[in-house]
Amino acid sequence: MLTQADIQNALKAVKYPGYSRDIVSFGLVTEISAANGTVSVALQLTSQNPDAARQIKEESERVLEALPGVNRVEVEVRQPAGGQVASSNPFANQNHVPGVKRVIAIASGKGGVGKSTVAVNLACTLKHLGAKVGLLDCDIYGPSIPLMMGVHERPTISAQEQLVPPLGHGVKVMSIGLLLTDEQPVIWRGPMITKTIQQFLMAVEWGELDFLLVDLPPGTGDAQLSLCQTVPLDGGVIVTTPQEASLGVVRKGIAMFNKVNVPILGIVENMSYFTTPNGDRVEIFGHGGGQAEAGRQNVLFLGEVPIFTEIREGGDLGVPVVVSAPDGPAAKVFIQIAASLRKSLE
Repeated sequence: MLTQADIQNALKAVKYPGYSRDIVSFGLVTEISAANGTVSVALQLTSQNPDAARQIKEESERVLEALPGVNRVEVEVRQPAGGQVASSNPFANQNHVPGVKRVIAIASGKGGVGKSTVAVNLACTLKHLGAKVGLLDCDIYGPSIPLMMGVHERPTISAQEQLVPPLGHGVKVMSIGLLLTDEQPVIWRGPMITKTIQQFLMAVEWGELDFLLVDLPPGTGDAQLSLCQTVPLDGGVIVTTPQEASLGVVRKGIAMFNKVNVPILGIVENMSYFTTPNGDRVEIFGHGGGQAEAGRQNVLFLGEVPIFTEIREGGDLGVPVVVSAPDGPAAKVFIQIAASLRKSLE
């Protein structure tokens, strides 16, 4: 006997014309029923494009007719009426995080480039500039945000049975690291990662936020796809180091965001150089690679972060440098990057 889950899984093979995303992740499937060998599905499009509607209907019928035990398929495709406002954007039906104005992913192609360091300092900088900010740690296997933000208390439960994120330096923080003991490893397969990220977005009482920054794990796997399929992203920030080994993987991260139609807000080059006590500038990992790659990709270069001992110490102590020394040279770097980021969003 067919279940709604069986039908929904089959419809995940139907891509929205011109996109790599399926109609289920876009939230276009509104009704599903099955009885006596007949499968009925209703789809709500945001576009009045008749070619897109026809293609989606035909492809949906094809995948449903291939299901075992199906004798008849009824696919109703609804489009905005003449008096309704139509949108060419299939993301229009995606669920938004209640109360959150903008969701921004902080990503990297590979590990070890300082992505979480950039995420925590950007979050605290935006808070310092007067914004209401949340920080979501989506690195399920290696969560580091609680340590770097100095947050150790567990989330509480609200009257609406939602997780209430604790505050770190005025920023609302959520991480799997706040729900586990220090030594407890996470040994999960992909579906568990997907479900956890969905709950962190929709089952957490984020309240009214101007920005929700999402610290992603390295790579282009389950966490990245789960985030892109759950909520519409306002954009992604790519963190890299100057050397080619990092930049080569960055291109894959940019390609992933392009395939799921998430705009790239800019590139941040971390560990750009080191200044010795006598004032000499040492480019340990090379220099200028991030800015050059931004030019090649035709995206904004948000700025470079030199190697400051204070940045590392702030992460280890749970007090980001923009909090401990907001007028220092390291903090000024992140203030400039945050200003560039806001300009990119505008």
